Amino acid sequence: MSAGLAVGGITVVRGKAVVVRKVSLAVPPGTVSLVIGPNGSGKSSLLAGISGSLKAASGRICLDDRDITRAPRWQRARMGLCHVEQGRPVFGGLTVRGNLSVVSRDRAGTDRSLELFPELGRHLDTRAELLSGGEQQMLVLARALACRPRVILVDEMSLGLAPVIVTRLIEAVRALADDGLAVLLVEQFAQLALGVSDRAYVLSGGCFTYSGDASSLLAHPGLLRSAYLGDTREATSTGGSGQEGE
Repeated sequence: MSAGLAVGGITVVRGKAVVVRKVSLAVPPGTVSLVIGPNGSGKSSLLAGISGSLKAASGRICLDDRDITRAPRWQRARMGLCHVEQGRPVFGGLTVRGNLSVVSRDRAGTDRSLELFPELGRHLDTRAELLSGGEQQMLVLARALACRPRVILVDEMSLGLAPVIVTRLIEAVRALADDGLAVLLVEQFAQLALGVSDRAYVLSGGCFTYSGDASSLLAHPGLLRSAYLGDTREATSTGGSGQEGE
């Protein structure tokens, strides 16, 4: 195992259905790892299993070489694992400043967030519910950064947003990694996300059918297309390594 996030062979169950099957991945500090795949392939469940929102039925999860597999979600968060879920969950009745102060450990955390998103600096005294969708998503990421995490899981932050805003958010995710964080990203804007990612995983039917350099996946449009169609044949034959043991 290594520093950052290391996941070894985890299985995640929702109700009685196995939605993620024995997958392994690694996200070192300073990198972005991208998970893509067709709808219903288990991407959100994978992040939930890592963060503790769902219990992993088997496998191992390590954060900076510490086994957190049995730790509750709040303890994982306190140890530096932050899960940014879908839906732009802001505290609507609080101002931008209030949203940040709720989670920030100190002024440095807030300042760091506003450096990433200076757009929010103009709305510090605006209630979050009055922000645009894009500004709310910026606030969600800024609030995550204010917690001063070591690993961030980001789930479909682009839902319902204009492409120009998505580009801005994707650039911010890359900036988080360049600042030393480990980022695991689930994103539907695959080509944009691949452009800022170091490693890519294709998840289909709850299993990885490809794991490799993001640049390699970006260079093969047919492989990328097959990932969204749920066709694993091309993914397997174009250099995908299937399950990756860490």
